[in-house]
Amino acid sequence: MLVAACASTGVPAGEGRFVERGPFTVEGLPDQRLTIWLPPGYDDGARRYPVLYMHDGHNLFDPAVSNFNKVWAADKAMLEAAASGVAEPHIIVGMWPPGEDRYRQYLPAFAPEKAEGEVAEAIAELAGGPVVSQRYLEWIADELKPQIDAEFRTLTGPADTAIAGSSMGGIMSCWAIVERPDLFGRAACVSSHWPLIMPEAADARRTEVLGIWSEYLAKNLGTPAGRRIWMDHGTATLDAFYPPYQAAIDEDFRAEGWVEGEDFRSEQYDGAEHEENAWAARLPEIFTWLLAEE
Repeated sequence: MLVAACASTGVPAGEGRFVERGPFTVEGLPDQRLTIWLPPGYDDGARRYPVLYMHDGHNLFDPAVSNFNKVWAADKAMLEAAASGVAEPHIIVGMWPPGEDRYRQYLPAFAPEKAEGEVAEAIAELAGGPVVSQRYLEWIADELKPQIDAEFRTLTGPADTAIAGSSMGGIMSCWAIVERPDLFGRAACVSSHWPLIMPEAADARRTEVLGIWSEYLAKNLGTPAGRRIWMDHGTATLDAFYPPYQAAIDEDFRAEGWVEGEDFRSEQYDGAEHEENAWAARLPEIFTWLLAEE
């Protein structure tokens, strides 16, 4: 299997254990790499664990390999959520982004198909090549997840399988839970880049951009059916552009019968910037609500 065939090292963590995989080749995608966190006690028994798949895996745990020497501290947030007694500790599978190909791997496939005119041109320029998010989602759902389930002691149903990311990873996570409700029952869409393109350009075409989202969600979102989605944004730096987009997305969810506070949450963090320290500060809150046992 792909994952098992890759070079692997287990790096002890202060609490829990890290397993590194890759880089390795995936057909139809740039090379992929994983950082997997196993919760404390994983090696001591036969317990099975739910799983959280997270984009931008290099920015989750170790500042030394992160983009900006700061991280989400996802392992610590998971420990805090588990300590609350509300959420079960999850195995975290951090999927590294493919460098310059990140945009075209995370942009939901329907966006370039539906975009027209200047929005389509801006997407093509940012992508710099074919959009491969459909293949990325297929790889996660149909190849990576079965491999993780085979190698580690996991709980495999959608109620025990979550996906999360920020910015472009946020919209990728939203798209994943809409497209594959058979696999993903929870999603965290943090500081989601709903504008799709550079926000200054998107604001001039906001009606068109939001129309792309509204059409897609009206056709594909469906009722909650047990799913749970967290969405949020700050108000500073890039996040300052997001409030009107998030408000429209919230309305799209309500139109499909999603109840705020029960099926989804949409939070604004005043003063929070578009960066890892801000996401780390609220991640325990995200996990505690999103991953709470039913």
